[in-house]
Amino acid sequence: MGLDNVQHIIMVLSGKGGVGKSSTTTQLALSLSGSGHSVGVLDVDLTGPSIPRMFSIEDAKITQGQEGLIPVTINEADPDKGIGRLSAISLGLVAQRGDSIVWRGPKKTAMVKQFLNDVVWPPNTEYLLIDTPPGTSDEHITLVENLSLADQGSRLSGAVVVTTPQAIATADVRKELNFCKKGGIRVLGVVENMSGFVCANCSECTDIFSKGGGQVMANDFSVPFLGGIPIDPQFSDLIELGQEPKYPEGTIITGQDMSQSGSGDFASKPLVLKYKSCALAPLFRQISGIDHMVQIGTTKRPNLQIHTFHVTAPSSSRSNIAATVDRGRIGRGLESTCDEVKLQDAGIWVLNNALPEGSTDTAKGTISPPLNA
Repeated sequence: MGLDNVQHIIMVLSGKGGVGKSSTTTQLALSLSGSGHSVGVLDVDLTGPSIPRMFSIEDAKITQGQEGLIPVTINEADPDKGIGRLSAISLGLVAQRGDSIVWRGPKKTAMVKQFLNDVVWPPNTEYLLIDTPPGTSDEHITLVENLSLADQGSRLSGAVVVTTPQAIATADVRKELNFCKKGGIRVLGVVENMSGFVCANCSECTDIFSKGGGQVMANDFSVPFLGGIPIDPQFSDLIELGQEPKYPEGTIITGQDMSQSGSGDFASKPLVLKYKSCALAPLFRQISGIDHMVQIGTTKRPNLQIHTFHVTAPSSSRSNIAATVDRGRIGRGLESTCDEVKLQDAGIWVLNNALPEGSTDTAKGTISPPLNA
C-alpha cells in the first residue's frame, strides 16, 4: 500500500535545529486542510518528534489495520465548513513524552522505510507533508533514496526549506540546499521563520532576530523565497493551551483585520478552525498558494502544446506566479521543456512548451503554486 493513496509529497527540511520545521509543517497542514484539501503529516524526526504535541494527539495511538499502519485522524473532512481530512503518524505516538530514542543508523533507516511503505493513508490524500530532523543524515538519505524510485518519484513535488534570519542559521541551511541539489530534490522555496515578533499587547512587529537572511540565501541559490513568518505568542497558546487567538485593535495582516476574527476562548471546535483566527494563517495561505489558484487549459498542436494559465490571484501576487511558471514548476515532467512565458491582459499566463510528438500532457487540472506545482 505505502504511498499509493498520496498525490503530492512535500518534504520540510532545514540544516539547522530549532528553526521551526515542525511549526511550519503544522501550519502548512492546517492551511491546506482548512481550505478543503485532504492532508497527511509524516513525522520522521525519530529522536525528537514534535508533531503529536503540535496537533494535541499525544494520547492517541497508532493502530494496525489489515493492510498496514493506520495514521491518527486529527480532524475529519467537513465539506459544509470547507475542511479537508487531516491525519498524522509519528514515532512520538508510540513513545512517551520524555522517553529518549537511542537508535543507530540501521534502525532509523528501517523505521523510515516502514513509515513510507506500511502506512495506509486515507484514499485521495492530496498532500503528504514530511517533517524531518535537522541536518542531512540517515533519515534524509533514506527518504531521498526511497522517494526517488520510479513509482514514487512522480509524487515528490519537492522540498520547503526553513531557516531563521541570522547568519549562524543560514550558514547551516545553505548546506541543506546543497543537499537538495546533490539529491535532485526540487526546492519549492525558502521560508524565513522567526522573522520578527508580534507583540501580544499591541499590533507592532519587531525584528528581534534581524530580517532578510532567508531571502538573501534564496536569491544566492536561485530558488523562490516564500515569505517571512514572525513569532506569534498566540500561536503558541493555540498549540499548548487550545486557546483561540484574539488580537488587539489595529492588527492587520496582508490587508486583513485579525482583531475581528478570534474569540480568545477555549472553545471545543477543531484546531483547524481555531487556526483561521491566527495572525499567521494569512501568511501561510500565501505560502501554500491557496490564495492564488490557477486553472490550466490546453491547446494541442503538432509537436507543440500551449498551456494557458488563468490567474485568479490579485495583481500583487502575479509576480510570484510568474517566477513559479517561469521555472517550469507547473506539473510533472515539464521542468526541462519551458520555452516562453507571456503575460497577457486579464492576468492570463501563456506558456509555450515544446514536447516530442505523442507526448501526453501531465499538467491538466488545478494547481496552487508553489507547493503542488
